Amino acid sequence: MAGTFTFDAPDRWNAFLYRQETVRYGDGALQGLPVAIKDNISTAGLPTTCGSRILEGYVPPYDAHVVTLLKAAGAGIVGKTNMDEFGMGTTTENSAYGPTANPADPGRVPGGSSGGSAAAVAGGLVPAALGSDTGGSIRCPAAFCGIVGLKPTYSRVSRYGLIAYSNTLEQIGPLAATVSDVSRVMAVIAGHDRRDSTSADRPYTHTPSAEIRGTRVGVPAEFFGEGVDDAVGERVRDAIAVLEHLGAEIVPCTMPSMAFALAAYYVTCTSEASSNLARFDGVRYGPAVDTKKQWHAAFRELRGDRFGKEVQRRIMLGTFALSAGYYGKYYAKAQVARKAVRDDFTRVLSDVDVIAGPTMPTTAWRLGEKSDPLSMYLSDILTVPANLAGVPAISVPCGTINGLPAGLQIIGRHFEDEQVVDVAYAYEQEVLR
Repeated sequence: MAGTFTFDAPDRWNAFLYRQETVRYGDGALQGLPVAIKDNISTAGLPTTCGSRILEGYVPPYDAHVVTLLKAAGAGIVGKTNMDEFGMGTTTENSAYGPTANPADPGRVPGGSSGGSAAAVAGGLVPAALGSDTGGSIRCPAAFCGIVGLKPTYSRVSRYGLIAYSNTLEQIGPLAATVSDVSRVMAVIAGHDRRDSTSADRPYTHTPSAEIRGTRVGVPAEFFGEGVDDAVGERVRDAIAVLEHLGAEIVPCTMPSMAFALAAYYVTCTSEASSNLARFDGVRYGPAVDTKKQWHAAFRELRGDRFGKEVQRRIMLGTFALSAGYYGKYYAKAQVARKAVRDDFTRVLSDVDVIAGPTMPTTAWRLGEKSDPLSMYLSDILTVPANLAGVPAISVPCGTINGLPAGLQIIGRHFEDEQVVDVAYAYEQEVLR
């Protein structure tokens, strides 16, 4: 039965940027389910700022396709969650509206860029949320906050209404406290949308199964290499042992392309950001420029004032990579490397059903602890390969280290999100018994 509920839970972690106190919901598969939406997913009548001052006060006139589907399924949209500006970050500290704290330890980052969505779920404010994942932005905060986050196969969920940062990499996906709740939301948001030219007609109608006997689980050596904290590696190996106990076959393997996946990712995403964010010029989007000044001066002043440092950094890196004389040296080579990553996944996943390893190389660090961009970029090493290849990947909690959550990442073949969900569900059900 349709109705309303009042959302009045205190937001102690700065997870929400905007909230609707009285929320309408309808009949359907998600009847009455409160859902939070990352602030780069368009919501009619509710501000959508991408965590940036350049979109301050912007209210879209339409809903993203996924929001339309959630409402049709009876979910109540309770508000918009904080994020790294335009999705550029691993900590949600790059938001123009202040950082989000991690409910597991408020002195630490929640991960990013969907940190507000993860914190809202982990803090008990909502049972489910939507995020977007360009290089780990769903799985990273899921791991840091101790919840479940799914990056679907690229094209399985419509990106219509998602404010673009890197078109060929990013994908909307669900976060929730359990694998079954992630699967419930995925069943609603997946499927074809004619308004998204990349959208595939592959609906998701799966009920998770804990029966994984005979499933072949590949464990790449590179996922436990340099930079991966020993304690994190130990927790994840313990989790993989649980999968073996459940009847899965563990298969050691290698993925040599991991050596250049991170470089390929950052050249690709910054190049696409340089193009996508050109629209925020004070004419098409953003506050109006000062028309008394020459256009290029007003344009430079507006973007310099309204974009944060990380966004400016990535725009400049991408513009350089695409510039005359450097395109072949950087962007073109990055696409060759990207194909090598995809080929590695195809090769390994022709022999095994899924790949398992850590989601993040460490647990959540303290707010303000990492100020060097390079060290921040390096923390994405285990999540970006799945985005480069477009394959599905999920993070499920696999224990704690000194009270801080660690995540087990399961990666699968294109459009076999169901297999990824089943392996995560089997592990979750075993450790919760």
